[in-house]
Amino acid sequence: MQTYKMFVNGEWVESGSGETFEVFNPANGKAIAGVQKGTKEDAKSAIDAARHAFDKGPWRHTTPSERTEVLLKLADLVKEHSDALATLESMDVGKTLKYAKGNDLPFIIDNLRFFAGAARVLEGTASGEYVDFHSRRQHRGMGTSIIRREPVGVVGAIVPWNYPLYIAVWKIAPALAAGNTVVVKPASQTPLTVLEFAKLADMAGVPKGVLNVVTGPGEVVGTEMASSMKVDMIALTGDTATGKEIMRLASSNVKRVHLELGGKAPMVVLPDADLEAAAEGAVVGGFWNSGQDCTSVTRIYVHEPQRAKFVEMLAEKTRKFKVGDPMKDSTDMGPLISEKQRQRVEGYVRSGIDDGAQLVSGGVRPDGREFSDGYFFEPTVFDRVHHDMKISKEEIFGPVVCVSGYSTIEEAVDMANNTPYGLASSVWGSNIRDCFRIANELNFGTVWINEHGILASEMPHGGFRQSGFGKDLSIGSFNEFTRTKHVYVDLTGMRKKPWHSVVYDSK
Repeated sequence: MQTYKMFVNGEWVESGSGETFEVFNPANGKAIAGVQKGTKEDAKSAIDAARHAFDKGPWRHTTPSERTEVLLKLADLVKEHSDALATLESMDVGKTLKYAKGNDLPFIIDNLRFFAGAARVLEGTASGEYVDFHSRRQHRGMGTSIIRREPVGVVGAIVPWNYPLYIAVWKIAPALAAGNTVVVKPASQTPLTVLEFAKLADMAGVPKGVLNVVTGPGEVVGTEMASSMKVDMIALTGDTATGKEIMRLASSNVKRVHLELGGKAPMVVLPDADLEAAAEGAVVGGFWNSGQDCTSVTRIYVHEPQRAKFVEMLAEKTRKFKVGDPMKDSTDMGPLISEKQRQRVEGYVRSGIDDGAQLVSGGVRPDGREFSDGYFFEPTVFDRVHHDMKISKEEIFGPVVCVSGYSTIEEAVDMANNTPYGLASSVWGSNIRDCFRIANELNFGTVWINEHGILASEMPHGGFRQSGFGKDLSIGSFNEFTRTKHVYVDLTGMRKKPWHSVVYDSK
């Protein structure tokens, strides 16, 4: 079993404490690697390396084309090693290999290439017309203002366990493209692909200190990153409670904060929707990655006269959704990340039953020897869920979807919006004008129409309200890893004279 070291200042180093911890495959409970248990001092060393690399190193002074070349080379290396990375991701997280190969790795490569291109289109603006506030007149030729976009500085990236490399690249790619230096803290359950990615970044020519990876407990490493006076920006994908704590810690030096947090995604099925397509969308959107996704379908609102028919379709498709070994092509859903997470999901299922919701499908651990050592759970459908039930209000983060009926579209929209979260949602219907109208009313950062879960490197992804703020993906994300500076250039030479002696040409 390999024991990984941390990547700090271009070197592979052990924890200062000498301690390590094991990483387990959730499909069988077996240890697959050892990882360094980073300390506060280890985090400080990585931050110092990133600080020095930004302040004194070459990266932020390289040309956009030079940064582009490095990121494109990195994308090519990820593609070359994509099968190995996908396999490791599947073993580490429990997601199906076909999903890691078909979704995660292609998107990671595309994201790197997108931000490699974005590095070359970083633009400022200029203006050459000003008002003289002594004469209250507007003059041309007094000077020129330039608006520059510059890297923020040292970026701390804290990434989750459900999409370890996928979401890490969402932070790393735009940060590096803009000329920042980065310290990454992967989740303790799933650090392996981020560490392998650091090897490829080193091979691609990322200078020492520009990308650092520190493994260890979030309350130690993450806390140091968020509170450090030497870190200029913290970017987190995680739960809302953690986001609130990060904001508190980040106030130490009023660092920039970028948060992508929890969700409770609704799916509104209109009376004229294709129920077959909507049911298929609910199964895929609700159970991909074992439902461990903050954009997963969790609440489904169906017109009451069609609810029973929709639930029947949904239950039939759910029962055909194959749970099993994530390495097999025939498997649709692997295990949950841990026994703790499975117990959490089971607790919500019990709560739903106790509150009077109708359990239609799943809700139990699957039987059979193949499931005995892993953290498997059957995809679950509840019907007749009232909004005041716990399963309707709180983020479960597992393969559980809740169906509710509605009488009017206005009622459906109100129920969909009645949540503290605002990350993602979808609306399903045949009349595109109705779909657009409802999309405008849904208070979520993303609204899909007749689809649920599609992302693109060119389009922003991020939430409202307690789902956080700031955008991943797109030029919008790239800009968030930059700061805006105003530079003024005087063209008159008038500062050689006292201000009261200056006579302006009114023409």
